[in-house]
Amino acid sequence: YLIAQTVQTRLNLEMADTDEMRRIAREVGPATVTLVPEKREERTTEGGLDVVSHRDVLAPHIEELKAAGIAVSLFVDPVRYQIAACREVGADIIELHTGDYAAAKTPRERDTELELLRDAADLGHDLDLIVVAGHGLDYTNVTPVARLKYIEELNIGHAIIARAIFTGLDRAVRDMLALMR
Repeated sequence: YLIAQTVQTRLNLEMADTDEMRRIAREVGPATVTLVPEKREERTTEGGLDVVSHRDVLAPHIEELKAAGIAVSLFVDPVRYQIAACREVGADIIELHTGDYAAAKTPRERDTELELLRDAADLGHDLDLIVVAGHGLDYTNVTPVARLKYIEELNIGHAIIARAIFTGLDRAVRDMLALMR
C-alpha cells in the first residue's frame, strides 16, 4: 500500500490469480496487474501462464480487474496459441517469458529463442495487445530483445539490483538503459 502511495511512475503488481491477490489489487489500485503462474514453493516463475487450460477461470477474473480500472497483463511463453488465448480472455497486455532465451547455452539456441520472441511479439501486436517481455534478462543478453519491433517495455529487476550493489542504482539503471537503446 505504501509503494502505491509513493510510486511516481506506473505501478504494475505482479501476482498470482488468487482471490486474496485480486482483492489486494482492487484495494491498492495499480495501473496494471500481471498474472503469473506463481506457486508458494517457487522462488521465481519458471514459465508462462497456461492461458489455454485456464481460459474459463481467467476470463471472469480479468473482467473483474478491468472493471476496477486495472489493465491486465498475462505472463506467457512465446507460443502462438497461448497469445491468441490472451486476446480471447480479454487481456490488455502480454508479457513474453524470456527465460528460455536467457538460459540458451549456444548462439544457435539463443537465435532460435529470439526468433520465437519476435514471432510472438508480432502476433501480439497483430492482435492489438501491448507486448512487453521479461525474465532472466541481464546486461549480456538484453540488447537483441530490446531491438524487437513491438516490444514496448522490458521488465528487468534482478540484474539491475544485483549490479547496483557494486555501481549504485543510478549507474546500474543508466547502464541498462544504454544497452536497451
